[in-house]
Amino acid sequence: YSRWRSELASTGLVVVGVEFRNAAGALGNHPFPAGLHDCADAAQWVAANRNNLGISNLIMSGESGGGNLSLATTMLAKKEGWLAEISGVYAQCPYISGLYATKPEELPSLVENDAYFLDMNTMSAMVKPYDPTGENATNPLAWPYHASLEELSGLPPHVISVNELDPLRDEGLAHYRKLLQAGVSTVGRTVHGTCHAADCSFVSVIPDVYHATVRDISSFAHSLIK
Repeated sequence: YSRWRSELASTGLVVVGVEFRNAAGALGNHPFPAGLHDCADAAQWVAANRNNLGISNLIMSGESGGGNLSLATTMLAKKEGWLAEISGVYAQCPYISGLYATKPEELPSLVENDAYFLDMNTMSAMVKPYDPTGENATNPLAWPYHASLEELSGLPPHVISVNELDPLRDEGLAHYRKLLQAGVSTVGRTVHGTCHAADCSFVSVIPDVYHATVRDISSFAHSLIK
């Protein structure tokens, strides 16, 4: 992600990357909620040091699992009473339902786009290390797809960006619609003709699409400056 951070920083943003713990990374086996707590701690540290860092607004952003954590961190901030520190959220291709074994009818892209870069067998297998006992299957802090309108109400502006050929497309779109229902200022964005996270991964193949996403994130962040 070093190149991605550098690209965003080149647009005038201050970019802070969080090396959060997860269930199968270099930092060891740390299931939910370890990564969420790391992101929340990092967000609060950035907020407390915003003057030294030269930051006006704090935007949570991430792709796939990082999209999950960006959304969940913002909901946790509301629950814990520090939501005012976050000005906006930009979630790309968020991995947020945990329903990859059951593939419910309301998420047809889990079937239609299966094996376009991501396959549902792998996605389903990744759920267990994140929540080994399954006790958080409908906990919106683990899987934001399951958030209620009440839990989403009052959140800052969001952008939900999905990829047309991504199995995760429809859970992102469903979350976009639910945010709108909850009265949250939200923009939905579909990157056509692309697989999961292609617009932030494959710069050598689709440079125009890659840089369009960089510009969109930067424009969103700058639009929130008061």
